[in-house]
Amino acid sequence: MREVERRIRALYEAYAGAPPVDVRPVAADGSARSYRRLVAADGTSLIGAFGPEPEENQAFLSYSHTFRALGLPVPAIYAEDLEAGIWLEEDLGDATLFDVLREAVREGAAEPTAFPASVAALYRSVLSMLPRFQVEGAEAIDFDVAYPRAAFDRQSIAWDLNYFKYHFLKLAHIAFNEARLERDFEALTGLLLKADADYFLYRDFQSRNVMVREDEPWFIDYQGGRRGALQYDVASLLYDAKADLPDALREELLTHYLRALATHTDVDEERFREHLTGFVLVRLMQALGAYGYRGFYERKPRFLQSVPFAARYLGELLEKELPLSLPEIESVFGRIVERWSLPESQLEHTPGLTVFVGSFRYAEGYPDDGTGHGGGFVFDCRSLPNPGREPEYFDRTGLDEDVVSFLEERPEVEAFWHRARELADAHVEEYRRRGFSALSVNFGCTGGQHRSVYFAERLARHLHEKYEGVEVRVTHREQADWPAGARRG
Repeated sequence: MREVERRIRALYEAYAGAPPVDVRPVAADGSARSYRRLVAADGTSLIGAFGPEPEENQAFLSYSHTFRALGLPVPAIYAEDLEAGIWLEEDLGDATLFDVLREAVREGAAEPTAFPASVAALYRSVLSMLPRFQVEGAEAIDFDVAYPRAAFDRQSIAWDLNYFKYHFLKLAHIAFNEARLERDFEALTGLLLKADADYFLYRDFQSRNVMVREDEPWFIDYQGGRRGALQYDVASLLYDAKADLPDALREELLTHYLRALATHTDVDEERFREHLTGFVLVRLMQALGAYGYRGFYERKPRFLQSVPFAARYLGELLEKELPLSLPEIESVFGRIVERWSLPESQLEHTPGLTVFVGSFRYAEGYPDDGTGHGGGFVFDCRSLPNPGREPEYFDRTGLDEDVVSFLEERPEVEAFWHRARELADAHVEEYRRRGFSALSVNFGCTGGQHRSVYFAERLARHLHEKYEGVEVRVTHREQADWPAGARRG
């Protein structure tokens, strides 16, 4: 990844006329793409991106230029190097619609049944904007660059359904009759293909792909877009398991969307709703396939935390009349509901775990416990090679790349990191299981400037990327005493 960062820096310098003063990784949830936040001397920033798949990159950049030309709120593209797979785009911040929802629910935990009105308003704004992507986008998009398919056709549907079968049902050991399941897949595919499919299908239209900046929605991650039916994206947003929207709100938001859609194209609401349930089914199955692949195969347990919410949606669908007879799918759904459903009380979004990560120097004593829980870890980094003893690093900190390189080239540093990370991970997972609200992890060294800062930052990034729903707060206690010129983050 160092070569990727070098190229991103070079593209930035060519665009901005000066190198960035700071480069920080940005988490990419469940994605093979990687991102860096590049900060200029005046404090402004933009995002440097790398994508390993050239055709996917081409689709994203082409769609971005088209949407911007239509006046849609997507990131501006400032510079691109398709051959290297990198580009520079507008920095929309770090808050997604899901983050805003989670924080609002956490703040209103005393009234868990009341969906936050401010977040419901954001969802309405998102659904008011969606028809413009679907209708105006379809008229302007170059579908020749769509990847991996130009349309959500029979092949695309088969991929989604098989993703569910192979990456969730089989990995979760859910029993099914393959021949009967395939017959149901064929019947469901026939229903989906009857829907009008002459629109832009965003493909991954869910709460983590909507950024919120100054209380307005901005849209990202549409590189998988293709021609398709209107219902797929609506199903993706309203039945997003992670968001867990109440049934009454989903119906209200659907009505709001249909009214917005009617200003852009003729809508047969009865026919739209007939097909919507079929798209809800395929979207939920595709999502479960993703949770299974990330959770069971890639061993990222946080993805499995969404399964109980998806199971509850499946239970709701089973209580209603499906749009056609799908006996084996219904049987499979019943087994998922039986195994994965949780009581309503356990599905409520309660305040999660906050991990307080810090650095300090031993001469000033141990950090104070501001959480009141009186527990956690203190790791002593003083046995490791000290960059502070080298003249060229005196005015540097563990935030600087040359210090990071100095440390990461030492095998004893990596060994220390693996042991500290394993202990922290074990406690995070157990604390979450038991409903604890706080954990402290501190790193100490001689000056509180190099080694301890490096490990605190590295652990914070690791926890943020690995654990969904865990808040991480970082404090460098000795920051005010760093030498003049040292980077303070």
